Amino acid sequence: MASILLPDRHGSPTTLALNAPARLDTRSTPPTSRAVYAAAHVVADPLRASAENAADQIDWDATLQLRRDLWSLGLGVAESMDTAQRGMGLDWAAAKELAVRTLTDAKSVGGKVVVGVATDQLKTDTPSLDEIRDAYLEQVEAIESAGGEVVLMASRHLARAATGPEDYLAVYDAVLSAATRPVVLHWLGSVFDPALDGYWGFADPGAAMDTVLQIIDAHRDTVRGIKVSLLDPALEIALRERMPAGVRVFTGDDYNYVGLIAGDGTHTSDALLGAFAALGPFASAAFARLDDG
Repeated sequence: MASILLPDRHGSPTTLALNAPARLDTRSTPPTSRAVYAAAHVVADPLRASAENAADQIDWDATLQLRRDLWSLGLGVAESMDTAQRGMGLDWAAAKELAVRTLTDAKSVGGKVVVGVATDQLKTDTPSLDEIRDAYLEQVEAIESAGGEVVLMASRHLARAATGPEDYLAVYDAVLSAATRPVVLHWLGSVFDPALDGYWGFADPGAAMDTVLQIIDAHRDTVRGIKVSLLDPALEIALRERMPAGVRVFTGDDYNYVGLIAGDGTHTSDALLGAFAALGPFASAAFARLDDG
């Protein structure tokens, strides 16, 4: 039996015996009961972590191996999201290179991928609504032309520029009308990013839900679902109860995802979570159990 040496409360070394590792019934095929994506991380090249070019800082072999490991567990990959240092280290050029490499790798193994797109190539903090729309369109076109489907990430630029719900409706209508592949929307609450406070035109998330549903209802043929990261299970449950038939709610709630994915017997959430990138084998085994009833 394995053991580790740890200090006790008096500072003396104490041997702690470890239990045997969990025996997990993982599967290599995607779950049938839920749509599941792990928002994967990137691995830094320790010898180039201070390089000027963000893409040059990435250990590409190790980064792509993380994705292959997730695919081997039946999990999809959500690429170029915040867990891949999007907006916190990777600029749009590096995020696009990461996405294209992942999409190319996925084709060779049949792995599922969605890719985050945003407006982070804009060079000003105060762009116009037209510039925000065009930034979204540029990124959507780049990913779709590489064979990918997108997650339309919440935009800090839009949160600053919009004066009310009508501005969100106009930008999202233009972008969704131009998309040629299914799109997942993204509702990231201010608890994750204070710069997104008041997104969709309302400080009250309950009121904002009406704008979200108006956008989805106008583009049912394009919107595959919406990733919800509000850390408020009651709001997520209320949204999925109002969702049009066939449109999914992907939970991003790091605190409450277990109960939200399990569901209430009538409605369930699918999953798009950074946690699953670290807990891949456990997630694979849990979804296998769900598939078996």
